[in-house]
Amino acid sequence: MNSTLRRRTVLGASMAVGATALLSPLAAHAQALKGGRLRVAILADMVNFDPAQFSSQNFPLIKSLYDSLIEYTPEGQAVPSLASAWTVGAGNNSVTLTLRRDVTFHSGAPMNADAVAATLKKAADPKLGKNLFATMATVKDWTVVDPFTIRLNFSSPMPDKQITDLLQFISPIDPAGIETVETKPAGTGPFVLAERVLGQRVRMTANPKYWRAEKPIVSEVVLTFFSDNDSASAALESGAVDMIYGGDSRSALRLRAAGYQLVQGPGPLVQVFRINTTQGPFRNEKFRQAFNHLMDRNAILQVGYAGLGQVTALPWVPASPAADISYDIRYAFDLDKARALLRESGLPQAEMNAWKILVNGGDQAGVAISQVLQSTLGRVGMTVELEVMGTPEFTTALLAGKFSGLFGGIGNIQKFPTRVATNSIYRTVKNPVLGDPHPHPAYVAAIDRVNRTFGTGAEVKAAYDNLNKVLVESAFAIPTNTYDIGLIVAAKNVGGIVREIDNMPVFRTIGFR
Repeated sequence: MNSTLRRRTVLGASMAVGATALLSPLAAHAQALKGGRLRVAILADMVNFDPAQFSSQNFPLIKSLYDSLIEYTPEGQAVPSLASAWTVGAGNNSVTLTLRRDVTFHSGAPMNADAVAATLKKAADPKLGKNLFATMATVKDWTVVDPFTIRLNFSSPMPDKQITDLLQFISPIDPAGIETVETKPAGTGPFVLAERVLGQRVRMTANPKYWRAEKPIVSEVVLTFFSDNDSASAALESGAVDMIYGGDSRSALRLRAAGYQLVQGPGPLVQVFRINTTQGPFRNEKFRQAFNHLMDRNAILQVGYAGLGQVTALPWVPASPAADISYDIRYAFDLDKARALLRESGLPQAEMNAWKILVNGGDQAGVAISQVLQSTLGRVGMTVELEVMGTPEFTTALLAGKFSGLFGGIGNIQKFPTRVATNSIYRTVKNPVLGDPHPHPAYVAAIDRVNRTFGTGAEVKAAYDNLNKVLVESAFAIPTNTYDIGLIVAAKNVGGIVREIDNMPVFRTIGFR
């Protein structure tokens, strides 16, 4: 074993100590908190109970019903969770996980290497993997070394950060519950499902055999669905709920001014206008490229998110190593440049108008920004209708690619750049919108180039520059701005709120003062 690998092994083996140090202030604080029933208002009903369904609607459930292999601190440091240690193999071609021995699924079955292997098999299945499938494309196979050790082998060398991103993304599922996980959760998490009333509420009770000491603090979490921010805000102000998760920026700012706690997470999303390039006028590259300049990003940020966020022409937050603010200037809102590209497309006006903007009627910000685009298109002679759907129908259409164009947030953009490919519109394999083989091979090649480029020097920068150039030229997704997903607004007596890297709520640490 060379010195580099030896250091990695020691780091992985000592992670449990590091995690204790990182979490001890939180644990000390938690001792002062009281239990009870936590009542949470949510603004979107859940899609299902599959942790691989990494949709924002499912965020209130994922960290409640499941645990991931590892976790990140808000600063992005990898710390143990179900995996107590991990060792990166020679040449970054594999990673070996040591699993905790004291964890059981809600069914009572052991969480072990065979269970992780079953989850990996599901994740690698294009029909079952969902948001995990694209990330699993880098995994060649896996080996169960012993009951509590498993090795993942990669098809090519992977940068360290890409490896930990993968591990943080995987939440093991009880093998006996994989086939029914959409309707019946099967995790190891701090809470178990007690009740779901479709379109109304989800009630979860504390897992009495949870492996984290003194967690969860509250005995019950009730997620109540509210159809709009106003009614959720009224419920918080009247004392009917203790917290709002996922409300809009405008309501959150007003409530903060009224004395409530406002917690912003470290993992904002980027709002992206997703384009189905296999349909109608969007098959034309120049027509698509015009949308780089048709997005009034400042207006979208203000109207949709009360100015909380930053405009961006690329799918990255400022902290991403691939971020490049020069693109925000080069591809800024400019109707003259847009008109020139529309003329270059050669499309007749009737064909330019032959599509609709699909809109999630349950997302107030989404409705507002869709109206901004609709108005802007009218200024260049395009008359386009809004097709409004309820949240479940909209999500189904989004994931199945049954649309011409729609706004939708994308995540994982604070991590390794190619994690963007975990989002459906950016997948390089089995893309549910664009199909397989991918119709934009230059993008697939650009992602592959980033994955194969190590270090921090000029070669890495060139790989990122190439990816950004391909993204704006292929124009199958047009970013507009960053925004906070999973804003938390809470009453003053709620304590123990943590900032999770993906902005998912972590209810196990919360209690009452």
